[in-house]
Amino acid sequence: MHVDTSKSGAKIDRHLFGQFAEHLGKGIYEGVWVGPDSRIPNTRGIRNDVVAALRAIKVPNVRWPGGCFADEYHWRKGIGPANARPVTLNPNWGGVTEPNTFGTHEFLDFAQQIGAEAYLSINLGSGTPAEAADWLEYLTTDQPTALAKERAANGHAAPYKIAFLGIGNENWDCGGNMSPEYYLSQLRVYSRFVRNFNPAQQTTDRMLKIAVGPGGGEPRFAEWTETIMKSWKGRQWSWDHMDGLSLHNYTVVRFPASYKSVGFGEKEYAEILQATLEMDRLVKQHGAIMDKYDPEKKVALAVDEWGAWYAQLPDTQPGFLAQQNSIRDALIVALNINIFAKHADRVRMANIAQMVNVLQAMALTDGPKMVLTPTYHAFRMYVPFQEATFVPVTFDAGRYTHGSISLPRVDAIGARDASGTLWLSFTNLDPNAPAEIATTIAGLTPRTASGETLTAPAVDSVNTFEAPNTVVPKPATVSLAGNRLSLTLAPKSVTVIAVRP
Repeated sequence: MHVDTSKSGAKIDRHLFGQFAEHLGKGIYEGVWVGPDSRIPNTRGIRNDVVAALRAIKVPNVRWPGGCFADEYHWRKGIGPANARPVTLNPNWGGVTEPNTFGTHEFLDFAQQIGAEAYLSINLGSGTPAEAADWLEYLTTDQPTALAKERAANGHAAPYKIAFLGIGNENWDCGGNMSPEYYLSQLRVYSRFVRNFNPAQQTTDRMLKIAVGPGGGEPRFAEWTETIMKSWKGRQWSWDHMDGLSLHNYTVVRFPASYKSVGFGEKEYAEILQATLEMDRLVKQHGAIMDKYDPEKKVALAVDEWGAWYAQLPDTQPGFLAQQNSIRDALIVALNINIFAKHADRVRMANIAQMVNVLQAMALTDGPKMVLTPTYHAFRMYVPFQEATFVPVTFDAGRYTHGSISLPRVDAIGARDASGTLWLSFTNLDPNAPAEIATTIAGLTPRTASGETLTAPAVDSVNTFEAPNTVVPKPATVSLAGNRLSLTLAPKSVTVIAVRP
């Protein structure tokens, strides 16, 4: 492998490492919210262990309240005294009741506790422009309007800062089965009337609006991207109706999800990794359409739902999307983040689904217990790449073959942070054999090199409440001689190395 630090690419935006928290299963209730009277240690009802874990990985933003849940969410039901809030239904996810005890103020308190920006998804499917406009006025105005006074009466006199606004969610499917032309007509209306009034967000720090984009590589989604981007290019008003376009893509192979999250073998391991590499093709496909109308890349591609989606664990509530999380998922994290980083000039936001207890989660909880997943550990290892400058690397990837599947054996990226440290990430997909890596570094005189590696005994190794440290990072052995770096990548591993000048 060769690294030339005199050459650089785009900044790897910290918002590529965003999270997603939907009212789904035990993601919010139990995963984040236990209530102020709970025996589980909490701050204003939000569990302290989850907050501490998320702060440690420097979560940049959290997308909430969904997902499909967002397009049936009416914000007024989640404000005011908790005991006066109505109990409603959650028909998308298990048909269970929704107590609305975790609402707008609780979410923004949670975001503040973990140090993240708010990414709100407004209800475009079953709501109205007036409802969404009132929500943003309630949140952001500092003028003495009735809505601002109501916000103050509910405990927050100062206006909130809302960094990102999602204008709908999957409106080609659960958000209303809309055609691209119909969604575009709604996008224009909502973008015009749903304003942010926070005085601090009127210039460079303004709220960014994310339009609903494609949901995969089907021809209908190319048409969707084309329709929205063509309209953006031809806009006639002084305001833009979007700053970003979303892309949703899960590592699932096929729906309904049938692959197991635990107790699988090498065949399923290889098939899932092959599926996750599809992300690169999708980013290139939709990025090329965006380039046609936006060659300056003003509109970000926001991959605000991604991650592994497996069959629900046996004996769990239907519709709760509960799954385990193995070393395979840590590799999925590395492969996807590497893809985003390689396209960082266009991909400037991403949100893994979902944060706690649902799909590819950072943490799993059971009452007062919490365990960190391999996905969490991979995210923590990648923290130094936030806001670093991409450095191109060239290398012989080799091949990993299992049956009819042949994949690049090794994947790698490089980036340089503000202090000048070069960070290198290596992923060895081969679950059976180590990979010897010899790296020459140009444009930098290395002084020290150190790092850590994440691997596991088996392809389906997981962390459990009884054995929480089966898959955890350990120090990597690195050899540095002049400008040459040598290391051995363990099978099925993610390794991150810091090279300090």
